[in-house]
Amino acid sequence: MRDIITLGCSECKRRNYTTTKNKRKTPNKLEFKKYCRFCKTHTLHKETRK
Repeated sequence: MRDIITLGCSECKRRNYTTTKNKRKTPNKLEFKKYCRFCKTHTLHKETRK
C-alpha cells in the first residue's frame, strides 16, 4: 500500500530525494525541510509528480 514519491526542492525545483508514504493515512502532499546540495542550504522539499 506504500507508494514511492519524489521530493523536489522548492527553490531550484530539482528532485533530490525519494521516500515512501501511505496514501490512505496521508492523502495530503508531504513537505520536509531537507538539505539541497545544489542550493547548498536547507530548503523546503515538497512532494512532486513522477
